[in-house]
Order: sequence, then structure tokens, then C-alpha cells
Amino acid sequence: MSTPTPDNTPVTDDRLQDVESTPHLMTDSAADTERRAADRSGAERWQAAVHGIVNGSVLVTILAVVLALVACGILIAITDQGVQQAAGYFFARPGDTLRAIGTAVGGSYASLFQGSVVNFGADSFAQAVVPITRSIDYAVPLIVAGLGIAVSFRAGLFNIGGQGQILMGAAAAGWFGFSFDLPAAIHIPLTIVAGIVGGAVWGGIVGLLKARTGANEVVLTIMLNYVALYLVSYMLRTPGLLQAGGSPNPISPAMKDTSVLPALFGPRYGVDLGFIVAIIAVVVVWWLLNKSSLGFRFRTIGENPRAARVAGMSVPSLTFWVLVISGALVGIAGAYQVQGAVTSGFTSNIDAGIGFDAITVALLGRSKPWGVFWAAILFGVLKNGGYAMQAANGIPIDIVGVIQALIVLFIAAPPLVRAIFRIPQPGARRKRSTKSERKAVAA
Repeated sequence: MSTPTPDNTPVTDDRLQDVESTPHLMTDSAADTERRAADRSGAERWQAAVHGIVNGSVLVTILAVVLALVACGILIAITDQGVQQAAGYFFARPGDTLRAIGTAVGGSYASLFQGSVVNFGADSFAQAVVPITRSIDYAVPLIVAGLGIAVSFRAGLFNIGGQGQILMGAAAAGWFGFSFDLPAAIHIPLTIVAGIVGGAVWGGIVGLLKARTGANEVVLTIMLNYVALYLVSYMLRTPGLLQAGGSPNPISPAMKDTSVLPALFGPRYGVDLGFIVAIIAVVVVWWLLNKSSLGFRFRTIGENPRAARVAGMSVPSLTFWVLVISGALVGIAGAYQVQGAVTSGFTSNIDAGIGFDAITVALLGRSKPWGVFWAAILFGVLKNGGYAMQAANGIPIDIVGVIQALIVLFIAAPPLVRAIFRIPQPGARRKRSTKSERKAVAA
């Protein structure tokens, strides 16, 4: 059977079937096109994810730590006596020198790891994990103090007064801790609150002067460090203030047992209630900076104060509250220093350099709450493992300080890290793709 067409060309049944099947063929072709487009979009998402990981700040931070460990490994090898002796006949037996280097560097870092993370030579699992709990104990004050510095950094302010804020937080928490007899459930949180108030007041002084007079917060915080140091030293030498009764030494009375932070897993381990407080602080600061309107204002004045003014934000008021919150977080570190399992009072060196280490932690953590958390854990591991490395291998504890300094150096110079590991600079691939797009358009 055939059907006439306008041009008198007969159409057979076979051709009719082909025509009728054409829409199905077109539908199948469209489905294949959509499927291929979905596959391409999925592949592009994975490529974007990989590109973000490779070019992101996290990878650069990890590589900066690796570079610092390599550089300190070279320093350990150069200063090791065994390596120096083997290097004297290097050309006769080069293998001896290489073995000596491996023994010195590998033994030092193995001691650091086993002394601060996991001791593989322990008799039981409970004993093997003791080092990491001690490292966490070192890290807790760095976590909260680093959070305080990070908050100011995100708002475009440089809080260099961690030492003074820790001292004032410790003085307030210490006085409250040894002056009152209260149940532990009340005494412990109120002592922490006293430390928060001490640090907040000391940070608020800087915020008030900065907001009202425009004074430089860097100069103010540094000078207030000295004021706090000498003020606490005076109070520790004055009976009726912080000095222990009947003692001629500049030391405070011992904290009441009801104000001491209890250990979470027993006295054998270093983790106490302060670690839970630190985690809560991380979550609160994360919410403050990323989810709250106040945190949005903080970040806005940090990015562009002029735009914040145009948007109707009170920059002086926000500056004041940034430094109050920053000092309050650092004050928690001061409270932790006096609420540990102490058997005696505290002295004017209770800050233990945490105020300045917190600046390094905030830089390493990129001023992000969880980044600060892991940076503080790393520094706690280094500090705890440094003592084990010194005891086992005779490596000076100052090597740990060198590692920390080199980490900061490489963190402050991300182009150097990218150049060493041949990581493309951010935006380089985008520029190349833009050029290729222009060439395609021109063609």
C-alpha cells in the first residue's frame, strides 16, 4: 500500500513506519544528551572538588607542617654527634653517614610520636594512649586562647594581648577559686566565669580606647601585657590580695578542691573537664562567626570597614565587642591554668607563654574555629613530645620551638610552599581557561 504525497512521491508502509518511529528516535537522542550532560556535570563537580582540595589552604597548611619537620630533621642531623663522626669518613663509607642520619632523625621523631600520641611499646592499650591525653592537656588552653585571637583576626583586629588577658583571667579565677567554699557543681563553673570576666575586662579596655580614641590596638595590647604582669606580681606580693597567708613568696593560696577541674578518665590520664569546655567554645565561636548576625557584622568590618559604615553598622561599637569577646575567650585559658590539678598556688608566670603561642595557633588554623582546634592539638603534641624527644635522644627542647617557628614561616608564605611542591597558584588555572575561551571565540 502507498500514500500519495504533495510532490506525487509515493510513501510506502515501510517509510510510514520510519516516520512514525522518528519521534521515538528523537526522544532517545534527547535522553542520551541529557545523560551525557549530567555525566559531564558530575565529572566537573568532582574536578572542582579535587581542584579545591589541591589548591585550598588546608593542603598548603599540611605541606607547611611537612616542610617544617623536614627542615628540623636536617637541623637534628647536622647537630647529632653520631652523624658528625660518620660524616668524617663519608667518602670511604657513605652508608654509615646515611644510617646515622636515619637513626638520628627517625629516632627523634619516633620518640616525639610515642611520647605525645601513642606509645607502641606500652604493655596495654590503656597505657599506650596516655601520651595523647597529656598532649590534649597542653592543647586545651591553646584552643580557647587561639579562638579568642582568631575572633579578633576575623574582625580585622590584632589582639597581641593574650598574655595580659590570661594573667587577669587567672587572677580573677584564682581569687574566686581559693576564697569561697561552694559545692563543686557551682564552684567550678563560677570560677570559669570569673576567668571569663577577667579576660573580658582586660580586652574591653583595649576595645573602649580603640573605639573612642582610635588608638592602635597592637600597641595597647602589648603595653597592657606589661601592666597585667606587674599588677599580678604586685597582688601576689601583697597580703590580703592574692598572696598566700604566712608565705613570704609571691604565690597564691592553693585552689579549693571544689574548684579544680575533675579528670574525665581518672588521674592517670590528662584529659579533664576543660577539654569539654574547649569543645563547647569551638562550637559556640563557629556558630557566632558563621551563623549569627553579630558574627556577620564582625566579618564585615574585618573585610571592609567602609562598606560596613555605609550599611549602617556601628564600627566603634562592634570593635569594642570584638575585643571583649576575644578577651573573654582568652580568659578561659587563664582559668584553666589555675583550675588544673594543682597542689599549690600560682605565680606570675602562670601564662606559660600561651598568650603568644595562641597567635601562632590562630595563624595556623587560618582563624577558623575548627582549624584553631586542630592547630592547638598539633602544638600540644609538639610540646608534649618535645620532652620525650629530649629524654630519649638528648635533642634540645628548643627544637620544638624551631618547628613551631618554621610552621609559622611557611604558613605566612604560601607562595613559597606552592612553588616548592609545584602547586599552581590560586586562579592560575582559571586564567589559562579564560585565555583558551577567548581563542575559541576568536576562531
